[in-house]
Amino acid sequence: MHSLFDLSGQTALVTGSTRGIGKAIAEAMAEAGANVVISSRKADACDAVAEEINAKGGGKAVAIPANISDDADIDALVAKTEEALGKVDVLVCNAAVNPYMGPFLDTPDDAFDKTIAVNIRSNMKLCKAVVPGMQEKGGGAIVIISSIAAFKGSKNLGIYAVTKAADTQIVRNLATAYGRDNIRVNGIAPAVVKTKFASALYEDPEREKAIAKSYSLKRLGEPDDIAGAALYFGSRAGAWTTGQTLIVDGGWSIEES
Repeated sequence: MHSLFDLSGQTALVTGSTRGIGKAIAEAMAEAGANVVISSRKADACDAVAEEINAKGGGKAVAIPANISDDADIDALVAKTEEALGKVDVLVCNAAVNPYMGPFLDTPDDAFDKTIAVNIRSNMKLCKAVVPGMQEKGGGAIVIISSIAAFKGSKNLGIYAVTKAADTQIVRNLATAYGRDNIRVNGIAPAVVKTKFASALYEDPEREKAIAKSYSLKRLGEPDDIAGAALYFGSRAGAWTTGQTLIVDGGWSIEES
């Protein structure tokens, strides 16, 4: 691996990292030498992924379950990370929810509140918790997983799209505020990636083919397609990149409608 991507000895905290995009990012960062925290709500799932990563070698993985919709869990997650591995060098805010699909103005109040709380507020709380440690260490990197939905109007993903657009602004706000501390903040906006989270969009083979036709590369994304971008942002390779949200969509956004 090129030295620009070397994360040896660094601590990476990845939320929602027991499957899909989060797991792929954690695996990539561990392979690059980082010590990674595997975190999601279910302890057994965290343990399984940590064991899998540790069996491969590279950086070690530690399982720390947390529900990021709970402020106390966020504080405990960061505290336990620092106790086990030291201050966080790379934070990846990947965990997100989408409890409602349908017309935006029909969004139920509970779905509205939950989506805002998890997709926006928890990211802010996580960043607030790790920034002091990054300041002490002389720098760090934060990566927030947004969505291509942040850049398009949506008939049925309205509240989810709103939160993902907000995440792109969080990226800009934090990059401006903490650049002087050598803290870089960037986002990644994937289109449809083949994960359980998006399974309704591709589980029917015919529907998958129809969606893939609208992509320049004629396929849906895989978790590793996003992990590479996260590794760039988290490593020295991205040392002069901040405040950006990279669209990783197989060319969907450039195709003629």
